[in-house]
Amino acid sequence: MPPVACQPPVQVALDRSALRAALLDWYDRHRRALAWRAGPGSDRPDPYRVWLSEVMLQQTTTAHATPYFQAFTRRWPTVSDLAAAADEDVMAAWAGLGYYARARNLLACARAVAREHGGVFPAAEAELLALPGVGPYTAAAVVAIAFDQPANVVDGNVERVMARLFAVGTPLPAAKPELKRLAATLVADDRPGDWAQALMDLGATVCRPGAPICARCPLADGCLGVRSGRPERYPLKTPKAERPHRRGLAWVLRDDHGRVALVRRPDRGLLGGMLGLPTSDWGAAAAQTAPPAPGDWVAVGAVEHVFTHFALTLEVRTATGRGDFLWRPPVEARQALPTVFRKALDRALAG
Repeated sequence: MPPVACQPPVQVALDRSALRAALLDWYDRHRRALAWRAGPGSDRPDPYRVWLSEVMLQQTTTAHATPYFQAFTRRWPTVSDLAAAADEDVMAAWAGLGYYARARNLLACARAVAREHGGVFPAAEAELLALPGVGPYTAAAVVAIAFDQPANVVDGNVERVMARLFAVGTPLPAAKPELKRLAATLVADDRPGDWAQALMDLGATVCRPGAPICARCPLADGCLGVRSGRPERYPLKTPKAERPHRRGLAWVLRDDHGRVALVRRPDRGLLGGMLGLPTSDWGAAAAQTAPPAPGDWVAVGAVEHVFTHFALTLEVRTATGRGDFLWRPPVEARQALPTVFRKALDRALAG
């Protein structure tokens, strides 16, 4: 379906001071209580906690990221603690959060902060951008939220608010530069950290995808999307290409003690550096690769998983045997595996 045609919005001069005052007043009354936030009237949050939460929240919901954040900060309460952690421990703790390159970048960044900055995050956006894995969004978020300095913090929630507030007729992703420019016009020296979080909270709880609750929105009176009569159609989106489908085999080998055979995946590539089950290559058809060890292999069904750029069907086969693997008890193996392999292990154990 082509993007919805839309007339250019009526040019209305928004009272930015009034708009900021209205949103900050709303935020003071309705701010979310999140594990990584400082409470109202308290000191600024720890930059380490802000950085860690922002990395975890990329492509992940708040509800899903919160228990991981709490587990990480209990185990590694400072960036120096994280920097000293073993790679395999961090990768195992990350299992289930997805986008595993983030975990490798997390360690690289923590070690750079410990090595080059004495375990203290720099407050300058340019210095943050020089750290491994820190992009413009994360750098701006740390500067604004942790150091209360003006910065243009634009995530998906903020893009949606800007698209509706200004009735932006350009579809995503082409609209991203325009939405970032519009967001920048609202950044000011007054409460920059609260402003960034207020926009995020508004997008997450009121200016929601598909079903905005305009009656509760402090910006509704000045919103061009509301004036158009169809705020829910913004932001316009370019239709996505159909996601390709791949197939593969996953082998669940257990020894005489019931332990599960795992392998360490190559550092580069999908799920790089993570523990995984032995698998075939993933392609248009399941590769008829020889199993990883001799045994009476039995097919026990298949599992489905969706990655960002493709969908995957893994046929699961199981046997008892021996070999040069990383052997783990089932509970320990399940905790260390990424979601796709956890699904395959569960299928094998049930079968």
